[in-house]
Amino acid sequence: MTKTPAEVELMAEAGRRLASVFTHLDGLALAGMTTMEINDRVEAFIVNDLQARPASKGQYGYGFVLNSSRNQVVCHGVPSADEVLKSGDIVNLDITLEKDGFIADSSKTYLIGTVGPQARRLVRTTYEAMWKGIQAVRPGAKLGDIGFAIERHAKKAGYSVVREYCGHGIGREMHEDPQVLHFGRAGTGVTLREGMVFTIEPMLNQGRRTVRTEDDGWTVVTADGMLSAQFEHTVAVTGDGARVLTLRPDEMRAGKEAA
Repeated sequence: MTKTPAEVELMAEAGRRLASVFTHLDGLALAGMTTMEINDRVEAFIVNDLQARPASKGQYGYGFVLNSSRNQVVCHGVPSADEVLKSGDIVNLDITLEKDGFIADSSKTYLIGTVGPQARRLVRTTYEAMWKGIQAVRPGAKLGDIGFAIERHAKKAGYSVVREYCGHGIGREMHEDPQVLHFGRAGTGVTLREGMVFTIEPMLNQGRRTVRTEDDGWTVVTADGMLSAQFEHTVAVTGDGARVLTLRPDEMRAGKEAA
């Protein structure tokens, strides 16, 4: 379902506010904090500072405002008062926000303290892969072009792409059509049209792409226990390309150097 220009602007405002949540997190010393402390700080910032709604809380019965996916956790990690972030960890924080009826969705993998070179390379490559997907977005392109670009970059670096979870259309609802796969063949799938808005959110694994869900029913981990990383942006198709609605100020300053 395509959005009108006015709706895209409302989504851009939600995206701008969500980007500011990550800027807020960038200023915190995450090492030594529990993932529940981070969850609570993010909730307070969204509600009190941004006058917005944490869209994940209560969605599908989920009780928290973010997913905190650490090290071998691929996605949907549940915040815990017992999980303390320590130097050497990587952790993906996946956050959604609703403002004026429209939802934005984004995630960033943080490096905690001193992180080893192999983990750093995985995180950097995952970020680059997301941008490869974003670069493929333009009217007349195919959804398969996005997945192809992501998978090609990941495989070139020696990583696997998780297939069980994908990007998605977004708007008044968290999950709308279409599904945006992070693998596939160029020139296949739905044709992109101006006004479409969806997420691109690849998950790359150090080892095999196989995953399993833990007993809590939420937390998805790599089957081989190796590291996984993820980045996500909400993207609108424009008349001549893509507009990243959740673009962070640090990315603007860097000139999207990973693209």
